[in-house]
Amino acid sequence: MNELDLWRELAIPGTTKLVLLVMDGLGGLPRPSDGLTELEAAHKPNMDKLAFESQLGLTDPVAPGITPGSGPGHLGLFGYDPLVYEVGRGVLEALGIGFDLSPDDVAIRGNFCTVDAQGNIVDRRAGRIPSEKGAELVQKLRPIRLAGIETFVEPVKEYRFVLVLRGKGLSGDLTETDPQLLGVSPLPVKALSPAAERTASLLNTWIDQARRILANEHPANMTLLRGLAKEPGLPKIPDLYKLRAACIAVYPMYRGVAKLVGMDILPPPATIEEEFDLLAREWSNYDYFFVHIKPTDSRGEDGNFEAKKAVIEQVDVQIPKLMALNPDVIVITGDHSTPWSLRSHSWHPVPFLLWSKTGRPDGIDQFGERPCARGSFGRIPAKSLMPLMLAHGLRLTKFGA
Repeated sequence: MNELDLWRELAIPGTTKLVLLVMDGLGGLPRPSDGLTELEAAHKPNMDKLAFESQLGLTDPVAPGITPGSGPGHLGLFGYDPLVYEVGRGVLEALGIGFDLSPDDVAIRGNFCTVDAQGNIVDRRAGRIPSEKGAELVQKLRPIRLAGIETFVEPVKEYRFVLVLRGKGLSGDLTETDPQLLGVSPLPVKALSPAAERTASLLNTWIDQARRILANEHPANMTLLRGLAKEPGLPKIPDLYKLRAACIAVYPMYRGVAKLVGMDILPPPATIEEEFDLLAREWSNYDYFFVHIKPTDSRGEDGNFEAKKAVIEQVDVQIPKLMALNPDVIVITGDHSTPWSLRSHSWHPVPFLLWSKTGRPDGIDQFGERPCARGSFGRIPAKSLMPLMLAHGLRLTKFGA
């Protein structure tokens, strides 16, 4: 019996309320001036009070030493082993904007980027162009036609877009074009199996046409393609865990991964404060809420310690609203670490707290990387958080006689 089959067997319906609050890229690294991480330096009296009443620990999103993408990081938090259930980023982006994928579709997450006169990448995100500019560029790419298939290009947010190929015989067994480096050219799409050769050729044709269309644009004069994949058909949370589950997230990709596992997707709010207001309005309609905070990750990728710290402080101000709803279980964590000094996702374990009405508090009065390393949960796989939430929410029956 695999783990998901076990949770399906043990899960029972109930009335308790569970909240997973994910501050994307939460984990950080110390700054030289005082040795404090972004989370440790933040003024967050409400989270620190919650930590004192909680059990603490660290998670490995995938496995020790592995730097996770956002998709695997969130799948782990939802209880799916990311090494077993692999999902391409393109699928998550497409579902996140409400695009209905068919079984034959290959979905691709695209970035507008900036290249120099030699075709080398100087900015992988084209200066984070505004969403309005991204939508304008998408319109210019829509006329591209490929032999024997349909193509769809849809805006996502800022520099992100979705490309979908639809037709018989397509494969998602493909490499990405983003080298994840500056000063080098975008890579060609390559087939990872003979069945994917035609799809790779079609995508390279699309890239060549997109390059010509964008050549005179600035700063977004080229594209990078990532997460090329088909929809994998994962088991769904309502069936696995007997939960009425809802997602509150601003960015489409995170709505996509939530939709993929069977959550209802609530209308996206515009700000952190509005996310918690929406949580309060929908409180009676669901018993599991995934609340996603994006800017912690963005500020970490910007290398901005103070800005990332400020986002954590903004979230802390909202914690009393959450506690006023009388939840039964709260987990606060991240899907991965994005240290300001690295400006990217990293392999470092992620701090978490689990507050519940049935827990054994550690009595540690701060929420941070080092306090969490002393917590009673120790260092665990992120996929263990979901069964822990269910157990503390009295949503699992006993195993065996």
